[in-house]
Amino acid sequence: MNKLKYVLGAAALLLSLSTLAGEPVNINSANAEALATAIDGVGMKRAEAIVNYRNQHGSFKSVDDLAKVRGVSTKTINKNRENLSVGLSDG
Repeated sequence: MNKLKYVLGAAALLLSLSTLAGEPVNINSANAEALATAIDGVGMKRAEAIVNYRNQHGSFKSVDDLAKVRGVSTKTINKNRENLSVGLSDG
């Protein structure tokens, strides 16, 4: 049982480090908590609005589509652009 705890702890640490290393966050699959953590200037309430918008309107085609979410400004998008992705097809 202790080995499982260590393996799970190590996995959680590696996931945390990959986020800190600058791996982009997929705005089409991330949950509200991940979005709130990853997007500077977006708190939990706005992150939940992003998820709700995505659920109602479908996947974002580009990072710029975040501006369609009420309260997400172009300035916020531009400040976070390098840390955001819409998926594998970003190129």
